Amino acid sequence: MSDQAGGTYTLCIELTEPVEVEVGALGRQGFEAGWYGYVGSALGSGGFSRIERHRELADGRRETRHWHIDYLLGHERSRLDSVVRTSGVDGECAVAAALERPAMAGFGCSDCDCQTHLFVAPSRAELLDAVENAHGPLDGETQVSQ
Repeated sequence: MSDQAGGTYTLCIELTEPVEVEVGALGRQGFEAGWYGYVGSALGSGGFSRIERHRELADGRRETRHWHIDYLLGHERSRLDSVVRTSGVDGECAVAAALERPAMAGFGCSDCDCQTHLFVAPSRAELLDAVENAHGPLDGETQVSQ
């Protein structure tokens, strides 16, 4: 699957301990330790290359923060575990609507009417299961990568 194709993705992130993070316009926010899923869209000219940008930020190879998720990924206690992506589909809001357990109102959804695009789960297995089920109904090829 080409990174240029684009579509909808969900980042699966582990926070190893509770943290407080300054999240752009949302201000200082507290996050409990655990597993978080962030739903995003990669439909622009770079397509899924946006995921590589997220990986670079999470690994400390990039400093610039533009979006809410950048602030969480850039924290030393967060780890980008895996990515679920569905190609050729504008399904960001549909995936967000299918996920339960919102983590923070207003996170990552300033350009739509969703409550949030950040969700929490008690374990990695439960997060991946929920995310894969949310991507399942989308009309595109879904792939999970580490």
